[in-house]
Amino acid sequence: MSDSSNPIEKPGKARRLLLALVPLTIFLALAFLFLTQLGKDAAKVPSALIGRAVPAFTLPPLEGASLPGFSHGDLKGGSVTLVNVFASWCAPCRDEHPLLMQLAKDDTLKARGVRIAGLNYKDEPANAKRFLDSLGNPYALIGTDRSGRVGIDWGVYGVPETFVVKRDGTIAYKFIGPISELTLKSMLMPEIEKALK
Repeated sequence: MSDSSNPIEKPGKARRLLLALVPLTIFLALAFLFLTQLGKDAAKVPSALIGRAVPAFTLPPLEGASLPGFSHGDLKGGSVTLVNVFASWCAPCRDEHPLLMQLAKDDTLKARGVRIAGLNYKDEPANAKRFLDSLGNPYALIGTDRSGRVGIDWGVYGVPETFVVKRDGTIAYKFIGPISELTLKSMLMPEIEKALK
């Protein structure tokens, strides 16, 4: 027969109760976090760079692409530039690529001074070249960021991401994730129109 007043037994019960409450507390905290984020658009993650000049950078050209690399200075002047962050190893980049090709071939956008620059992120140049050779090259400029340092300066979370840069070199908009037909029409094109004004 055990003595219910045994002092050794009480700390054991308290410890078991505490161990049972830890997972429950973690679950409740995660559930709260999930519920507060539910319905928010991941593509609308704010960027501290919106409304600011592009960070200072210089990207070398992609080997064999016969296009120049680019720097922050190239984003100031006559064009509104879409800076598309991509990599050959990125499956969503492959999905959005036909839409980038469509934008690059749009004569109305070209006439209004819109161009696309590619920032090849943490990629092997030969793989990036094969990617563009097989899918087409929508870029007027293309630079390689093998170390990812420039991407960090731009606040890149992952690939693909697309930035709208105004003629004065100011970042006007950041789109996270692959561009789709819907997001091209409802989100990206209105931001390009704003940047052209």
